[in-house]
Amino acid sequence: MSRIWDCVDAGKTHHHCVVLDAEGAKPLSRRVANDEPELVQLLADVPALGDETTWAVDLADGGAALLVAVLVNHGQHLPYIPGRVVNRASGSYRGEGKTDARDALVIADQARMRRDLNPVRPGDEATVELKLFTARRTDLVCDRTRAVKRLRGA
Repeated sequence: MSRIWDCVDAGKTHHHCVVLDAEGAKPLSRRVANDEPELVQLLADVPALGDETTWAVDLADGGAALLVAVLVNHGQHLPYIPGRVVNRASGSYRGEGKTDARDALVIADQARMRRDLNPVRPGDEATVELKLFTARRTDLVCDRTRAVKRLRGA
């Protein structure tokens, strides 16, 4: 049984997907539009590369929301790798510059090596509550900033 890691560097309009096998070889590296038919096609193309598939992302919301929804709705195992981890780990890989393909490769390799990654659970009650609290705090901070700017302007 061959195992593969499919990892996506998420963006607003496009994502970059890299697939690694157990030895670290890269059978697939492809740019995909952030569009449901394209993502479903990617999901259909990947099983031909391996028997056991693990997906990984570095964003759980925002530009990656559609990707996460498609993967979760298709019952895929989807661990989350924080962007901070990807940023720090990318320094140990060859090459310079920040590209989507390189970031996706770092995400894939980290997902392949690490065993301490938490899965994305978009419907988790604690996650939903935390997002609500965070959004409320952001609104309050923005309101306060506007009030301070008005006072300074007056």
